Amino acid sequence: MKRSVLFMAVLVLLMPVSRCLAEDCGSVVVHYHERIPYAHSTGNSVEGLTATPADSAFKKSRVPFEWKNTPSKRQMVIIEENNGCDCAIGWFKNPDREKFAGFTRPLYQDKPQIALARADNAKLHNGMTVDSVLSNPKFVLGIKDGYSYGSFLDGKILQHKPVTDGTTGENINMLNKIHAGRFDYFFIAPEEAESLIESSGLPKQDFQYVIFSDMPDGEKRYIMCSRKVGNEIIEKLNSAISENEEK
Repeated sequence: MKRSVLFMAVLVLLMPVSRCLAEDCGSVVVHYHERIPYAHSTGNSVEGLTATPADSAFKKSRVPFEWKNTPSKRQMVIIEENNGCDCAIGWFKNPDREKFAGFTRPLYQDKPQIALARADNAKLHNGMTVDSVLSNPKFVLGIKDGYSYGSFLDGKILQHKPVTDGTTGENINMLNKIHAGRFDYFFIAPEEAESLIESSGLPKQDFQYVIFSDMPDGEKRYIMCSRKVGNEIIEKLNSAISENEEK
């Protein structure tokens, strides 16, 4: 009887501690990487299509936070390791990521994705279907290792298993590879394409935008958080994001 009472007492003492660890983060580290137009540093803050609504959501919800510039691949590792109260902005949501991360309401939805290719690559042109390009062994697709291109393209890539050239670098590295003729094309949201070329210093006329006839609407981008952040904080952020949507 005494052992049972003692066990219950210890259990009661531990429950508030575990709840605190899950929900009371103190301050959340919000990870981003320089990726115009989605996120770019502006002195003491970060702005962009996903950064601005994320910044507003944290401030409106009164969740203490700090920005941290972190490479995209490292962000995923940090969230999955779940060692601290960490969030990352602008990520796509998929079943694999939902196994280890929590997601807010969407911050932004991309326009239908395009492909970037060299302007003198006559094999690619507007009006092609995604299936016809991915199933053609003459085309080499540039792809970022461990990166999701959204449920539609991820499924098509898995289905057709195109010839690929993988990289762990950011989109600027992929653009340089396109320009050097290392591969034929890579997928990108049109919002990002122009600013990417401008930031590269390469001539805009050296590239073409390939618009597909069957590309669906772009994917939604979310704040993705480690499990230690907890549902309470995510719900606070969701309320703030909803307020922004209503304006």
